[in-house]
Amino acid sequence: MEAGPTFELLEHPADIGFRAFGNTLPELFANCAVALLSIACDLSAVQPAKGYRLAVSSGDRESLLVDWLNEVLYWFDGKHVAFAGFQVDQFDDTSLAATGFGEPRESARHPGKLIVKAVTYHQLRIQQREGRWLAEVYVDI
Repeated sequence: MEAGPTFELLEHPADIGFRAFGNTLPELFANCAVALLSIACDLSAVQPAKGYRLAVSSGDRESLLVDWLNEVLYWFDGKHVAFAGFQVDQFDDTSLAATGFGEPRESARHPGKLIVKAVTYHQLRIQQREGRWLAEVYVDI
């Protein structure tokens, strides 16, 4: 009997990831939120017409990023708000308060791309490299 391979690696169709950058941690978290939303929606027509207050707290920096992005996703899916950008107003390793600039979602003006179910801890990474911050995040689609 001929021996075949004992395993093979498969692409996981339910995940997509992004890598975001920032000069500071608050900038990194804001850029991660825009990267997340760019997976779910065409952001090119979103107008920063109104400011929306978002706040989260968590146990550590990595959990804070996941909770922050899930909060942004909740506003996008649950409250139907499309965001053009974010300003982080208060930040430490366990809490964040920000203003999201956007408008109510309209399917004609803000066409969807992929349905993002949740942000995951899968291969989550936050690190400083050559003076800049980097995050790698995977989401369930």
